[in-house]
Amino acid sequence: MQDRPPVILVTGASRGAGRGVAIGLGSHGCTVYVTGRSEKAGDTSLPGTIYETAEAVTAAGGKGIAVRCDHAKDDDVEALFDQIRREQGRLDLLVNNAAAIYDELTAAGNFWEKPLKLADIINVGIRSSYVASWFAAPLMVEQGKGLIVFTSGSGAVHYVYGPGYGAHKAGVDKLAADMAVDFRGTGVNTLSVWMGALLTDRLKMVIASDVEKYGYLNDSAETPEFTGHIIWAALNDPDIAALSGQTLIGAEMAVTYGLLDEGGRQPPSYRDTAGVEPRVQYPRIIR
Repeated sequence: MQDRPPVILVTGASRGAGRGVAIGLGSHGCTVYVTGRSEKAGDTSLPGTIYETAEAVTAAGGKGIAVRCDHAKDDDVEALFDQIRREQGRLDLLVNNAAAIYDELTAAGNFWEKPLKLADIINVGIRSSYVASWFAAPLMVEQGKGLIVFTSGSGAVHYVYGPGYGAHKAGVDKLAADMAVDFRGTGVNTLSVWMGALLTDRLKMVIASDVEKYGYLNDSAETPEFTGHIIWAALNDPDIAALSGQTLIGAEMAVTYGLLDEGGRQPPSYRDTAGVEPRVQYPRIIR
């Protein structure tokens, strides 16, 4: 791509999917900025901090840079992008992964029976992805290339955990589709990637809570790093512009790019396991 390692920002990378994506990209020698609010153990009910992720990125072969950022605060995000511009002068890839996920999300009950704070996923999820993309766009347009990826899932098209979660997934798919229209001719592309069930600390806790019910996920779930390798392949795809704006299933992208997960596994596609697929954007444009 260039003489220097690609400069990448992965939001919401203290743990979970973001941490895995950052480490996966770091293994390809990238400079990876990792953001989140967790700076010390105990900040949340789950392990993981931005500093631990940055260290893991460096250990994987890249250069991890931790930046404390509350993606609910636009001033924090602006300062983050000012730092990237000042230190690197460019940004090759933005992975929008930040989201407000609370333990109560997976609890039993209808949406009105759960805490109102679950609506935060619409703010730190859809809006935060818009804001980060808004700040990334000038950097990428100036350099004439770049890729913005939204991490998503099949909850965009079927019920998962309630309307807030579904609105988040459907919303970021739509952001990718519509931002691609505005980016046409600039060299900047967008994708939304449906990740499979991920073997994160959170999912491992769920499996351990009822092995008989959830144990099958140990064999079918993806490692969090897998999506990082998929995104790396997309970033280096000479035909990426033809995919811009689309929502793609990560497991199917892996087949296209000839990628296998840890242990030589080929994770299944939602199209096969659940009979669902991303919605297609109609080509009509009104300005």
